[in-house]
Amino acid sequence: MDGSARKEHPLTQEFRVGVIAKPHGVHGEVNVFPTTDDPERFRELEEVILDSPREGRRKLRITSVKYVSKFVVLKFQGVDTVEAVERWRSCPLYVDREHAIPLEEGEYYVADVIGLTVKDIDSGEELGTVRDVIETGANDVYEIRTTDQREVMIPAIKDCVKRISIEEGIMEIHVMKGLFD
Repeated sequence: MDGSARKEHPLTQEFRVGVIAKPHGVHGEVNVFPTTDDPERFRELEEVILDSPREGRRKLRITSVKYVSKFVVLKFQGVDTVEAVERWRSCPLYVDREHAIPLEEGEYYVADVIGLTVKDIDSGEELGTVRDVIETGANDVYEIRTTDQREVMIPAIKDCVKRISIEEGIMEIHVMKGLFD
């Protein structure tokens, strides 16, 4: 493979925004545990994609949104009984990329970062692959599976992460002392 060949990094087409916890009341509403950074975004959504092991994937049109404690309470068009939603416990809800929250300059969807090839910005050496993104209070941490199959945690800070190119499928980092020891 010559140096001009690029590894295509497929963009995630759907993003999980919540998980149905349980029915809410008896009229087909559900309590949804939000997995999005902005639970208020449900007010702007017209539909979500339900991923049910029993029923497969289907779009559900949202007719009402309210907030109770840590949950978003959703009502779907044509779903009017507790029995209709009981089987959806623990089912995730997704939106397609077109309806995802718009990003600011320098921001990335977590799902797009997972799978990036990690390289040393100084040597160009391939170090591994991003396996997960762990959200902490101060900054995110990238879990890297190294080329020799070790797990290494990389802080998502400017001193370490120098460049991310989703299009090229790479993350270039400055290897700080002690990171790969």
